[in-house]
Amino acid sequence: MLSRFVLRGTSLALLALALTSASAGAVLNAPPATTVRIAKVAVPGKPLKAFDISWVDSPTGHYYLADRSNGAIDVIDGLTNTFSAQIPGFVGFTGKNDTSGPDGVVVTQSGKELWAGDGDSTVKVVDLTTNKVVATISTGGKFRADEMAYDPKDNILAVANNADDPPFASLISVSGRVVLKKISFTDSTNGAEQPQYDPVTGMFYISVPATNANPGGEIDVIDPVGKTVTAKYGLTNCGPNGLAIGPGNQLLAGCGNPHRSVVIDRTNGSVLGDFSTVGGSDEVWYNPGDNRYYLAETAYQNLGVIDAGSLTAVGEVESGIGAHSVAADLSSNHIFVPIAGPDPACPTGCVAVYSSVNLDNNGLSRLH
Repeated sequence: MLSRFVLRGTSLALLALALTSASAGAVLNAPPATTVRIAKVAVPGKPLKAFDISWVDSPTGHYYLADRSNGAIDVIDGLTNTFSAQIPGFVGFTGKNDTSGPDGVVVTQSGKELWAGDGDSTVKVVDLTTNKVVATISTGGKFRADEMAYDPKDNILAVANNADDPPFASLISVSGRVVLKKISFTDSTNGAEQPQYDPVTGMFYISVPATNANPGGEIDVIDPVGKTVTAKYGLTNCGPNGLAIGPGNQLLAGCGNPHRSVVIDRTNGSVLGDFSTVGGSDEVWYNPGDNRYYLAETAYQNLGVIDAGSLTAVGEVESGIGAHSVAADLSSNHIFVPIAGPDPACPTGCVAVYSSVNLDNNGLSRLH
């Protein structure tokens, strides 16, 4: 494992941004880039011990975290790496994962509206101009409304009830705030996880960790207009949790199985990249700013990094306790990873901020 570091000096931070921009390949004679921690952001209220999915709204530079410890959505200013606000109104941590919230989170209108799943099988709509919950939609299940994705073309949100039996996804009209269709995964033997929307194909993709037909898991393709499953891509020895839409036809499946990740062609399910050195992930994220995938490797408390251009594993950097959530800002190329207390780097929990830097840069130890 790599040690945790903190960059020293504004000039090094600026260099990090230069090296991780889309044009970084033009830098001549630059040594390989690695990923290091550049900041820690404290979260007020109760110690951050329970949390779930996170999201970055790049146009505003805001990072949003589903904070179960405080029953709220935490807002961090990604431009200054400072805590900005806390949006209450969620059930919080109940002692059971399946009934705790908030859970999944996504911005539907930049700077204006956010949707988040809650532990009581509801989805809550947040007005970001007032930071208040303004609507609640029930998905009709018994357990939490979990991870979600937004289709801006058809103005439809997909959200998974992963703990219900059978698990199901709800397609919700964002403008009407009503459930349009419930799609059950009757063949699943282990829930349903992260949906993602692809603006190129116009389809939702959702990870199903295991089914009778595909014990290693599968990716189901959902047509938001027809409101049906149109294809199923079987995986081997994966148990997919997180998904990330990448460049070209790439789709990263963050496997729950340790040291296992797979990139498939999302138009036909064929394997484009198979990795045995990064994995054991929950949430995963593709950052167009540096053309890299970031994987929250819960099993090993690492942040995994895959280069999407060459489809090679860049490596892993140590993250911390409970680090199963990750999101990146394509403008700054900062990567946000919440860490649960009592981690040595964050005794009461925090959000760690990472960036890619030149290997010649010096750093400080993880405890600074």
